[in-house]
Amino acid sequence: MKAYKLLINGKLVEGRTTRGIINPATEEVFAQCPQADEALLNHAVASARSAFPGWAGRPLSERAGMLQRLADALEARRDDIALILTQEQGKPLGDAKGEIAGTVGYIRYIATLDLPPKVLKENEGERIVQHRAPLGVVGAITPWNMPLILLALKLAPGLLAGNTMIVKPAPTTPLTTLLIGELCAEIFPLGVVNTIVDDNDLGAVMTRHPSIAKIAFTGSTETGRKVMESAAGTLKRLTLELGGNDAALVLDDNDPDEVAEHLLRGATLNCGQVCLAIKRAYIPESLYDAVCDALAQRANAMVVGDGQDPATQMGPIQNRAQYKKVKGYLDIAKRDGNVIAGGELSKGPGYFVPPTIVRDIHDTSPLVSEEQFGPVLPVLVYRDVEDVLARINDSHWGLGGTIWGRDLERAYALAQRFESGTVWVNRHLNLQAEIPFSGAKQSGIGTEYGQEGLEEFTQRKVINMQLGA
Repeated sequence: MKAYKLLINGKLVEGRTTRGIINPATEEVFAQCPQADEALLNHAVASARSAFPGWAGRPLSERAGMLQRLADALEARRDDIALILTQEQGKPLGDAKGEIAGTVGYIRYIATLDLPPKVLKENEGERIVQHRAPLGVVGAITPWNMPLILLALKLAPGLLAGNTMIVKPAPTTPLTTLLIGELCAEIFPLGVVNTIVDDNDLGAVMTRHPSIAKIAFTGSTETGRKVMESAAGTLKRLTLELGGNDAALVLDDNDPDEVAEHLLRGATLNCGQVCLAIKRAYIPESLYDAVCDALAQRANAMVVGDGQDPATQMGPIQNRAQYKKVKGYLDIAKRDGNVIAGGELSKGPGYFVPPTIVRDIHDTSPLVSEEQFGPVLPVLVYRDVEDVLARINDSHWGLGGTIWGRDLERAYALAQRFESGTVWVNRHLNLQAEIPFSGAKQSGIGTEYGQEGLEEFTQRKVINMQLGA
């Protein structure tokens, strides 16, 4: 069994204790992971703080070169890291390789960016220049659904901007992050990147730590509120990418079979454990029965199983706690709606939930108004576009949304009225490295991806000079 270690001050070290990591497809422990305590975390923060001046003082081109080396190293180990990702997270092996490819691509993109000074004003009497300075030590707290790409969204821009990093993955999916730590140990100077694994007991220590200048967090809105509250004592900079209850609006000029294929894929990717997954679908009355039937047919045909099986199209829920939550939503589905596909759990090992389609349900049901984070899709009917827009926007979330329609001008006009940070038209989950992404309402604060995502890890510094005597 491979020995995993933490990365602190450039050295791979043991934890204070260890914990077993469970494969969600088998419910069996397949690896042992080191766990840190508060003393080790403080050591990591002190190391990052000590390394910061030297790292920030390096030319940006040198930092970019090291990021490219990290991308090369990750790409070279794609197959073995993908296997570990599937074992700890549950997703099909092909999806795991896809996540690694996306991670590599994003790191390479960030390494092409720059933070040049910007002259804001210049004349005979004055010169005013804006610079982008690093913040210091950045704490990156990542979730269990997409451990690698969501780490890259924090690690790559944080490092390029000149910050040093403390990385804390979710306790149930720490292994791939520790593997990234092994690669970083060979590439970056001592203390620049540090990895910490906990048992959900060090997050608050990080978020209130006086030597950490910024927290970059991805997770639930509930936990995001706690992060924000804890960080308030030191007025830390924050990037919070939080939950969503993304709606898909189907217009009446769609082909039912075609749109059902898109809806099901958007709702079941990564077993529905995606903040931007389609979590509620609104179908016009004229297409409702046909779309529901097409969704049920496709859901019943999906192959659910161990992600290491090449035939598997959808893996398990990642952990037991989330499995219990989704099981509760299945009970709600049977109470509040008509389950036309899935809905029943198998008795064998593994946290498997079949793709489940629920029709004849109302907006007030918790299955519709809350974030399920599982492969359970409520399908609602509408008769009036103005009414359905109000229903879609009646949510404290505003992460993303989708509109499906052949009349592009109509769809574009409706997209402008969605109260969410991103709206896709005739596509879903189209995330591109150069396109900024941010949530509205209680779905987050700050921006990821693009130049704006890089600048989130900097402090604007304006130098205002008077020229002449």
